[in-house]
Amino acid sequence: MSTFLMGKKIGMTQIFKDNGDTVPVTVIQAGPCIVCQKKTPEKDNYSAVQLGFLPKKPERVKKPLAGHFKKAGVTPQRFLREFRVDEKDAQGYEAGQELKVDRFKDGDYVDITGTSKGRGFAGVIKRHGFHGAPGSHGTHDNDRHGGSVGSSSFPSRVFKGLRMAGRMGCDRVTVQNLKVIQVRPEQDCLLVQGAVPGAKNGVLLIRKAIKKA
Repeated sequence: MSTFLMGKKIGMTQIFKDNGDTVPVTVIQAGPCIVCQKKTPEKDNYSAVQLGFLPKKPERVKKPLAGHFKKAGVTPQRFLREFRVDEKDAQGYEAGQELKVDRFKDGDYVDITGTSKGRGFAGVIKRHGFHGAPGSHGTHDNDRHGGSVGSSSFPSRVFKGLRMAGRMGCDRVTVQNLKVIQVRPEQDCLLVQGAVPGAKNGVLLIRKAIKKA
């Protein structure tokens, strides 16, 4: 069965191994999540499981969404996300089912998807890692520019996709093959090695790694 869950980024810390080595970890509040809907090829032309995460006050839910939760027989949830699954795997899920962090175990590898921090309008040095112009040899008020973007007399145009200044961040980012260092079911916490996308309290989608045997 496919293993997936929604979570919230709490922050980063470090833990110590038995030999004294430190391991940087991200603490994630993973679940509990509620299955709010199961989509099938017969009705929806694809298989997916819709999860809800974090409870929401009923008076803050609009009527169409309130009806959606009532049909599933679950309490209103703040966040809804879909996970595509095989038709065979979808048979193991039913509306109203609760999924917890104990679906994972120490040593598992996971893929985590989140929304990266928005950086606003950024220049080429911050956005693409350009080195900037030299500090001498005639450089004047041009320290952090991107340099020439032309292509001489032919083809006399700027190519598409050229790296320039522009909006940076606030993108959907997936980090693959992060190792689960600890699972703490009593706290609904998942500790994974390394960093995950996004700011604190950002919503994360956690899946079993697809590129690990």
